[in-house]
Amino acid sequence: MADRDAPKHVLIHDAIAQAIAAGDYAPGQQLPTEKELVRTFKASRPTVARAMQRLVAEGLIDRRAGAGSFVKRSTSTATQLFGLIIPGLGEKELMQSICAQMAREAEARHHTLVWGDATDLPSDDLGNRAIELAKRYVGMRVAGVFFAPVEFASGKDAVNRKVVELCDTNGIPVVLLDRDLTVYPHRSRYDLVGIDNRRAMCTLVTQLIDHGDTKVEFVARPLSAPTVTLRLAGYRDALRDAGMEPSSNNVHFGDPDDHGFVRRILGSHRDRTFVCANDLTAARLMHTFEEIGVAVPDDVRVTGFDDVAYAHLLRVPLTTVRQPAQAIGSAAVRAMFERLNDSDTPGRDIFLPTSVVLRRSTWRPRNRSK
Repeated sequence: MADRDAPKHVLIHDAIAQAIAAGDYAPGQQLPTEKELVRTFKASRPTVARAMQRLVAEGLIDRRAGAGSFVKRSTSTATQLFGLIIPGLGEKELMQSICAQMAREAEARHHTLVWGDATDLPSDDLGNRAIELAKRYVGMRVAGVFFAPVEFASGKDAVNRKVVELCDTNGIPVVLLDRDLTVYPHRSRYDLVGIDNRRAMCTLVTQLIDHGDTKVEFVARPLSAPTVTLRLAGYRDALRDAGMEPSSNNVHFGDPDDHGFVRRILGSHRDRTFVCANDLTAARLMHTFEEIGVAVPDDVRVTGFDDVAYAHLLRVPLTTVRQPAQAIGSAAVRAMFERLNDSDTPGRDIFLPTSVVLRRSTWRPRNRSK
């Protein structure tokens, strides 16, 4: 069912794609002209043109100069397989939502998304599992691979390079999900679909500072993905913009379940805000604070990043950054079809908008001044 809140060009695209899938337009049949589509959808000519360009990029139609637009003759039979390589997928709620939308998008175009997971293996084996999946997809001759580079595993950089090398050698295009292979400011040559992590974290921290939080510290787990490096950069950007010089003493990498680590970063001071690299780190940190007798938000404040489903269900609902999972999933599928249509285009950053969700974990006690 079409999302009536979607942009007009998306609604037009979806209506035509669904009509083709339903057989309303036969392979080789000419579609209505742009002028006719403008009248039918009550849209502008550029809006209709944008929808048609997306249909071309996805391989659903051909546009012939001076003749019009035609349904591709191979549309009804060109079912393709696409592989997913997302180690630990079953443990990552946000990524599950993204992949579910990707599966819906693929199915709507009569293609198949092959799911690969590694939740049955210890974390140290996730890298080997990713390589095994890449080899499997090569053998299946998939049309493309969606890959979320491995994190939280030793040797992850070598694993990630091996996965894309297997795809490159066999002519399989790769679209990266959520994070790049390399650490900022370096950039790989593959399309990356996700969010602007640096800007999103900068926006969150800026709002915290504007609300009176002048002691803001950053917490992340070791061996995190390159997205965490970007979020750390955004944290530092916000401090500098507010005239607060960042300090390495306020950046902490460790296990949020470790009481010793948490006591060390807490020290003897309270009335501070801990900005965590993601919601899971924040939830675990809040749990440890509770176990050692530190109250959130009365003694300290905590934020996360991602807005997974449980973020608002915690005993103290979590302030966080919301990622648009469905929009990311749809954009990833579009990017893959565009890449299949034009393999020479330089790698792109395809970023979707985020929003800050303020909840009770960052409320400031009334007896403390802003």
